[in-house]
Amino acid sequence: MQERWTALKVAVAGLALAVGFFGEEFFELPHAIALGFYLLAYLAGGYDVAREALPAMFRGKLDIDLLMIAAAAGAALLGEWAEGAFLLFLFALGHAGEQYALDRARNAVGVLGKLMPRTAFAKRGARLEEVPVEELAVDDVVVVKPGERVPVDGVITAGESSIDQSAITGESVPVECKAGDEVFAGTINQDNALDVRMTRLARDNTLARVMKLVAEAQEQKSPTQRFTETFARRFVPAVLIGTLLVIVLLPLLFGWTWSASFYRGMLLLVAASPCALAIGTPAAVLAGIAQAARRGVLIKGGVHLENLGHLDTVALDKTGTLTTGQFAVTQVIGFDGTAEDEVLRIAAAVEEQSSHPLAAAIVKTAKERNITFPTATEIENLAGKGMKARVEGADVLVGAMRAFAADPAAKKGGSLAETIARLEGEGQTTVIIRFAGKFIGVIALADEPRVLVKEVMQRLRAQGIDRLIMLTGDNASVAHRIAEQVGITEVRAELLPGDKLTLIRELQHGHGVIAMIGDGVNDAPALAAASVGVAMGAGGTAVALETADVVLMGDDLGKLPFAIGLSRASARIIRQNLVIALGVIGMLLIASGFGVIPLSVAVVLHEGSTLVVVLNALRLLAWHEKMG
Repeated sequence: MQERWTALKVAVAGLALAVGFFGEEFFELPHAIALGFYLLAYLAGGYDVAREALPAMFRGKLDIDLLMIAAAAGAALLGEWAEGAFLLFLFALGHAGEQYALDRARNAVGVLGKLMPRTAFAKRGARLEEVPVEELAVDDVVVVKPGERVPVDGVITAGESSIDQSAITGESVPVECKAGDEVFAGTINQDNALDVRMTRLARDNTLARVMKLVAEAQEQKSPTQRFTETFARRFVPAVLIGTLLVIVLLPLLFGWTWSASFYRGMLLLVAASPCALAIGTPAAVLAGIAQAARRGVLIKGGVHLENLGHLDTVALDKTGTLTTGQFAVTQVIGFDGTAEDEVLRIAAAVEEQSSHPLAAAIVKTAKERNITFPTATEIENLAGKGMKARVEGADVLVGAMRAFAADPAAKKGGSLAETIARLEGEGQTTVIIRFAGKFIGVIALADEPRVLVKEVMQRLRAQGIDRLIMLTGDNASVAHRIAEQVGITEVRAELLPGDKLTLIRELQHGHGVIAMIGDGVNDAPALAAASVGVAMGAGGTAVALETADVVLMGDDLGKLPFAIGLSRASARIIRQNLVIALGVIGMLLIASGFGVIPLSVAVVLHEGSTLVVVLNALRLLAWHEKMG
């Protein structure tokens, strides 16, 4: 209703102005009737402006709206009703357009809400009832079916299943959850149905907090925005004083008529009004933050949007940032002439029955090699150790070294012990396979770099960020192995969280603006200390949302070059808007000073420049990396 009411007032102002002007000019409409239409245009076009400007004036705040009211009133005193009505109509139209554009930028983040289920199946005695999540109360129990998103933040009361929490915690490996474990709204239940007791209302859950943070971020001002607002606050009183001096001094010093000097003063008033200057920067900041949120990057304020564009150095955590957190098979070693494929064939036959991430990696590798493996029987899970089964009539044990503690052959050392020691010394996890009482091989697995992470590092270098540093708590050999794979040459390994904080502070002293990319938990001190703290895959973890300045919601490091590019594009558009706004003001001041343009032309150019900067800012809502 409010939007329609605003549009209706603008339409009434425009129609009344058109009837009054064209009726009087071309259809011999009596001046008194035309004046009535002009007054209607004044009322409809100036209502919202006056409602904001006059109370502000009585509070001692002189703003741009007051300049427009003064200019329109001055035109009326001169008998230039048409020009005054034209000014208010265009100003009201500009205000409505700006509000529409800014609302569009704010609403662009609504896409985040699509991750949230709208309804949930709540237990109501012995039956299930589908209800809107907003109507659920704390301690209500909901049933989450396999393949569905969890609709609430809560605790599992019955059932066991794998939960894909990547959108919330950044943990790429699905988490095995059972009764008593906490789950988050927006995560995906993969295997079995779960009963979940709600612990937070819908408005307080993870994604709701993210939406709130985006809204708060759009209200935070960038340094450029604060500068332009300060400039406008000081400029408006100067314009009012200058206008009064023109009106008074021209007749006294140069013999102008009062009507001529008053008209010239009104020209100055319109020419010098910094509307475009005031709206150009916040519109760009708003649109930039909105576009980032739509693409899965939460930027928590204009200052961070600007800082992203000035980065000199980027420091990155390893586990969960450069790597996936998912295991992949790195080596298959057969003993006593056993072929690699045979080791994988026997291991996959057993591991196919397991949901463990290591087992999934082994089965995946066997299938990728087109290895056909038999079906295991008599499967027994050895908690925390491995699995026993029978394959092709023989006993098989697949697991960690501790699963073979009772096997004398495992204690003798030799090639098995040496192989395990070497692989684990390189930071790899090992799975041993014993088939028919004989050790036939070892499968090594490791946390591998994220897909395309090497390309991301290249994109960062292409953006002029030459110094990329890995900070990790892992041992040096593992760190250097990953660094070599992703194209990072500078590594700091075996660091505690406090060590990372110290290094970030040292880097800031010598390298200017530095970003720290981490998981938002053990990297929290370093995230807080960096010029820009970026949390990986932390779409909702409390530490990330509270500590980081930027959150990569989708656990996608590839969004970092996008965010940096968007920051630089925002800075370019802000500079363009400043040039447009100040250029038009300067041109109008000169033109009005010499009296070469009428008030109506000054009004069109003034309001036109305001709309131009808003539309220029809205280009950010369509920005992507290929645009440069």
